Parts: sequence; C-alpha cells; structure tokens
Amino acid sequence: MSIVTVFRSRLREGVEEEYAAVAQKMSDLVRAVDGFVDQKFYVASDGERVTIVRFRDAASHATWARHPDHLDAQRHGRDHFYSWYDISVCDELHHAVFDSPGEPSGSGVRRDDQS
Repeated sequence: MSIVTVFRSRLREGVEEEYAAVAQKMSDLVRAVDGFVDQKFYVASDGERVTIVRFRDAASHATWARHPDHLDAQRHGRDHFYSWYDISVCDELHHAVFDSPGEPSGSGVRRDDQS
C-alpha cells in the first residue's frame, strides 16, 4: 500500500502570487520522484488549502521529504507563506476505486486493494 500525505494550510495575506509559483515548482518536482503516484489540491470556501500526495512506498516518500528544493520550500513557507499548517503522513490501509460506466471518466471498473 502507498504512503499518503495530507497537508492542510492557511496562507498569510498577500502571498498568493509568490506561493502559486513555488507550489507549481514543487508540483513539477514531486512528479519526477520515482514512486510518486498522484497529487490533488483543494481550497475550501474559508480559505483552508488541502494537498493530498500519494507515494508508492515509504522510500519514495522519504526521497521527497529529503529533496533539497523541497526542504528550501518548506523553510520559505514557514517564514513567508503560512499562517498555519497541519501535516499527516499515513500508511494507506485500504484503497478502492469506482468508475461509473457511461460517465466521462468512468470505465465501469471497481478495484479494491487490501493488504
């Protein structure tokens, strides 16, 4: 099973443009990590941001966690971007996918992965 990182944050006022550039750079870099699975970004109506990133295993997650550009971005984020954040790194215990047949992205396939 994969490793899932859930990163919740709130930005300080006035940093959105600079943050977006750094976030795009990190998104591009993480995609190049062997073992990267996927990532999603969400912004709630109250301004909280959520990033979910999945890695194939702990080793690939550790590669990203130690990446020098990622470490620099983390420091810069604490110093300049974030008013608050909360991060959880978890072992995925169960994974299921359902695609409804006839829907634009649906294949009609259901897959359950359990360890």
